[in-house]
Amino acid sequence: QVQLVESGGGLVQAGGSLRLSCTASGGTFSRYGVCWFRRAPGKEREVVAAISWSGGNTYYAGSVKGRSTISRDNAKSTVYLQIDSLQPEDTAVYYCAAGLIRDFTLATIYGDQWIHWGQGTQVTVSS
Repeated sequence: QVQLVESGGGLVQAGGSLRLSCTASGGTFSRYGVCWFRRAPGKEREVVAAISWSGGNTYYAGSVKGRSTISRDNAKSTVYLQIDSLQPEDTAVYYCAAGLIRDFTLATIYGDQWIHWGQGTQVTVSS
């Protein structure tokens, strides 16, 4: 059973940057694809970015594309999400999730194969 713990959230001014971490324990983390989600107050959860098990494939939602980078260090069982040029609309609880993703496609990323979830980390962007 894989357990995930997010860290790196906090309060940041608009225009600033944050690097979120998702650290896993248990299981063979290098077998898992990882996806970052977020849920803003009063809104539905949305996909932010995803990375394949090898790190060779990545995906970014339009809301963060061009100002974010997802990466992973399998030796440290950690996936990172760097977001730059943060805006108040980025305020949300950010969650990471892991799944045994065979095909890294949009259908998979937006599907229900994310079976292990962290508790989330709060990101608040002040204007």
